[in-house]
Amino acid sequence: MQSIRNIAIIAHVDHGKTTLVDKIIDQAKILDDRKERTDLLLDNNDLERERGITILSKNVSVNYNSVKINVIDTPGHADFGGEVERVLKMADGVLLLVDAFEGPMPQTRFVLGKALELGLTPIVVVNKVDKENCTPDLVHEKVFDLMFALEATEEQLDFTTIYGSAKNGWMSTDWQEPKDNIIDLLDAVIASIPEAPYREGSPQMQITSLDFSAFTGRIAIGRVYRGDLEENKDYMLCKRDGSTKKVRIKELHIFEGMGKAKVSKVRSGDICAITGIEGFEIGDTIADLENPEALPRIEVDQPTMSMLFTINNSPFFGKEGKFVTSRHLRDRLFKEMEKNLALRVDTTDSEDKFNVFGRGILHLSVLIETMRREGYELQVGRPEVIIKDIDGVKCEPYETLSIDVPEDVASKAINLVSLRKGDLLVMEPKGDLQHLEFVIPSRGLIGLRNKILTATAGTAIINHRFTEYGPYKGEFAEDIKGAIVSSAAGKATAYAIDRLQDRGRFFIDINEEIYIGQVVGENSKDTDMGVNLIKGKQLTNMRKSGTDEAMKIAPKTDFSLEECMEYIKEDEYLEVTPASLRMRKINFRP
Repeated sequence: MQSIRNIAIIAHVDHGKTTLVDKIIDQAKILDDRKERTDLLLDNNDLERERGITILSKNVSVNYNSVKINVIDTPGHADFGGEVERVLKMADGVLLLVDAFEGPMPQTRFVLGKALELGLTPIVVVNKVDKENCTPDLVHEKVFDLMFALEATEEQLDFTTIYGSAKNGWMSTDWQEPKDNIIDLLDAVIASIPEAPYREGSPQMQITSLDFSAFTGRIAIGRVYRGDLEENKDYMLCKRDGSTKKVRIKELHIFEGMGKAKVSKVRSGDICAITGIEGFEIGDTIADLENPEALPRIEVDQPTMSMLFTINNSPFFGKEGKFVTSRHLRDRLFKEMEKNLALRVDTTDSEDKFNVFGRGILHLSVLIETMRREGYELQVGRPEVIIKDIDGVKCEPYETLSIDVPEDVASKAINLVSLRKGDLLVMEPKGDLQHLEFVIPSRGLIGLRNKILTATAGTAIINHRFTEYGPYKGEFAEDIKGAIVSSAAGKATAYAIDRLQDRGRFFIDINEEIYIGQVVGENSKDTDMGVNLIKGKQLTNMRKSGTDEAMKIAPKTDFSLEECMEYIKEDEYLEVTPASLRMRKINFRP
C-alpha cells in the first residue's frame, strides 16, 4: 500500500503559495514538456488571475520517492476563511508560508490558529529570501512567538524550517546557501508530516468541498476517514438534521497530478471525488449502509456583513445583460449557497429583494463580479455590518487592522483610523516603513481603504481580519460629501461639464449616456445637487463679442467594484451590469 502525505499550504495573500505549488508540480515532472506552460497553474479562473489571489481551494497530487503527496492550495484572504477551515480537515500537516520581509501577517495568524487547533504538524517555509532588506532569522523567531501565542503543543513548536525563493525555484535548509531545486522541501514533507493512517472498520468519509460538472452534476470531494469506499456500492448519507438517505457511488476518482484518475476503490487516508450522489451538503458524512456513523460536522464562522441584492429597475435595464428577472437572481443566489459555505441568503417581504450575508466586502464583491461576468444585471445596496444583541448589550464586529506606511505619512493614516473609532495597539519600524496595528469596528472599514490610499499617495499596505464581537462604539463624526445627480436623460455635453467643474468631481465622460437620478459626481459641499448635463451651448447666427475659451475638462474618477460598494450611501443603489457600474439615487425627484 502506497504511503500518503496530505498537506495544505497556508499563508497570507500574495506570499507565494500558488507559485510554490507550481514549483512542486515542476519538480515532480507532472506536466508534459511538449505543452505550453503558464504560471500560477492553480489560479485557473479569470478573477483569480486578475486579482492575483486564490479564491477557491484546489487539490493536486505528486509522487516523490514512491510517496504520494496530496497538496491543497488554500485562499489566504480572511474573507474566504470558510474555504480554509473545511480544507484543513483533509490535511495531516501544513506548510506555513511566510514572506521573509513582511513576516507573519494578520491573515497568517487566522489560518495558523485554525490549523494548530486541529492538531496539524506545521513546516515553516520562509519565502522570498532574495528580497532586499529581508530578515529570515528574525521572521523565524516571530513565527515561533506567534505559535507560542496561539498555544501550540510542544511537538508543533518543534517545527522544521525551510528557506528559499519559490519564484526562483529553490528551497534550502539554510537561506545563505541557495540551491537549484526544491528537494529539501519535499524531503522535509516526507520526514516531518505524519503518514495518513489507514483505519480499519466500516467506511466513513466527510464531504468537505464541492465541484460541479455539466456532465455528471455535483461532485463530492473529501478525505476517506475510515475503511474503503468502492464504486457501484450503496452507502448511507448522514445529513445535518440527523436523517439518513441511501445513496450509490457511480464513479470514484483520486487526484493525480493536475487532474483526476478513475479508480474502483479508495483507501482511508486518501482524498477522492465522488460522482452520482444527489442532495448532499458540505459537512455530510458518507457511511456504512448497515450501521451508519456520522463524523462531527464542520463549524464555519458566521457572516459579519450583509447587503441587499435586488433586480435592476433603472431606465437602462436589460440593455447589457441577459439575466435580468427576479427568478434569475433568486436561482443564482441559491445555487451559490450550495458551494459557498460562508454565504447566507434570506428572502424579504418583496419578491425581488434578497438579503445576502457574507464574511466581508471582498467576499461579496467576488460573488457580484462573478455574476456580472455570467451576464447578470442587478442592483446592490450599501454593505452593512451585522449588529447582534449579546446578553442584552448591543454588539458589533471588530477587526484587527494592520497598515504599513512610509514614516512621513503615518500620522495621516492614524488620524483617519481614529476618526472611525479605531484604537492604535502597535507602532513599530519595519525596514523603511512604519508598521501600525489597530482594533477597529468593522463598519469603520467601509470606505476607509480609499481615504487612506488617497492620504498616503497610494503607498499604504492595508490588511484586516475579523476578531470578535464587542460593545457598539456609537456613531462616527465624519464630513460626508453630497452627490451631483443628473436631472435630465441623454448624452452628457462637454459644455455642461465644463461649466460645473468647480462644483465637484465627475464620475462620467463626455458623450456618456446618463439617466435621471444617476449619481454623476461628488459635490464639494455636503448637500445633494441636481444638474442638467445635457444642455449644450446656445448658438445664434449673430457672432458674440469675446472669444470662446478652450475647454479643459479634468478626467473622470474611475471606481472599481469594491470602491463603488464602499462609496454608495444609504439612499443609493449600485447598478451592476456586464458592461457598466452606475450609482443612482433610489428615490430622486428632479
